[in-house]
Amino acid sequence: MSTRAFSLFDTPLGRCAIAWGTHGIVGVQLPEARELATRARMLQQFPEAREESPPFEVKRAIDGIVSLLHGDKNDLSGVVLDMEGVPPFYRRVYEVARAILPGATLSYGDIAARLGAPGSARAVGQALGRNPFALVVPCHRVLAAGAKVGGFSANGGIATKLRLLSIEGTHAHDHDARALFEGDGGFGFDPESAVEHLSSRDPELARLMETVGPFRMRLDKTSSVFVALAEAIVYQQLTAKAASTIFARVRALFPRAHEGPTPEQVLRVKEEKLRGAGLSRSKLLSLRDLAQKAKAGQIPTLAEIHGMENEAIIERLTEVRGIGRWTVEMLLMFRLGRPDVLPADDYGLRKGFAVAFKKRNLPARQDLAKRGARWKPYRTVASWYLWRAVELAKK
Repeated sequence: MSTRAFSLFDTPLGRCAIAWGTHGIVGVQLPEARELATRARMLQQFPEAREESPPFEVKRAIDGIVSLLHGDKNDLSGVVLDMEGVPPFYRRVYEVARAILPGATLSYGDIAARLGAPGSARAVGQALGRNPFALVVPCHRVLAAGAKVGGFSANGGIATKLRLLSIEGTHAHDHDARALFEGDGGFGFDPESAVEHLSSRDPELARLMETVGPFRMRLDKTSSVFVALAEAIVYQQLTAKAASTIFARVRALFPRAHEGPTPEQVLRVKEEKLRGAGLSRSKLLSLRDLAQKAKAGQIPTLAEIHGMENEAIIERLTEVRGIGRWTVEMLLMFRLGRPDVLPADDYGLRKGFAVAFKKRNLPARQDLAKRGARWKPYRTVASWYLWRAVELAKK
């Protein structure tokens, strides 16, 4: 595969990237959280490529992608792909996927059947999980059994897949934002694909993962972003048992206590009652500030947050008194199920890294982030395994 160059271009999703060689397009990259990360991802995949202006045929492919993301029914069938080096089975999967028109979907099983290999649905999923031609090979139009959304390996995970489907006017059974984020056991990615990806990218991490066993992380239910952050404020610097008792007392102050308070209720209740529930003065001020910002529309709802990038969520929520980056990262991981979060300032994570990689000292933030680059787009899963390394060391 002779890759000559790549270029970044603007779309309604953000800055995408495209790489090409002498025989056609060799890669299309959906936006990472930042343009710098998108460029770095392209150079990681195609280290010999130079960034330059696209020639006519590539420009035409870019125009087609932009048109598709504006909601036009463009199937991108005219885009020439260079599949040299792509395994034969993957090529066949991609050819079937390219035949799915905007607004339509197939399941992994459907594609397997069309290939004449009805028992290969998992292999189809693996091929699509490694699809280098995002959008041109529309893997977002392939759903799990029962029209459930299934996994998606691009930045933003299932939220990005839902957004693409929504642009094309497609509705899967679990498009409802509340169902996605209430922690019904589902993630915004396929855990099995994530484990396989990490094992192939980092042999040392793979040994830890084999020792720990299956990925068993679970999401915590929440009725709203506001309630999740209110609970996070209460839990800061307390044992889980003490924090759970205090938060139960806070919820008991309001009707429908099991759902948690609303911003309006928190702003109306007297300070003495909140203090009486066990809140410190500092946490009371943080809770009031959160309620004021939520009432003013500064805190995104569950429906709004699923279309936001991780860094945008962190930037927005850390404006609340008492909410720092680590707190939002925990929300992203354990409430929203985001696949690519690496809380590099977390002591337990750094300790787990030192244990797993046999380091005498805790890694600096930049060292952990550098190693973590090879774990993208599943740094959440890698983080979970690193925390388990600490538990193993204690045993």
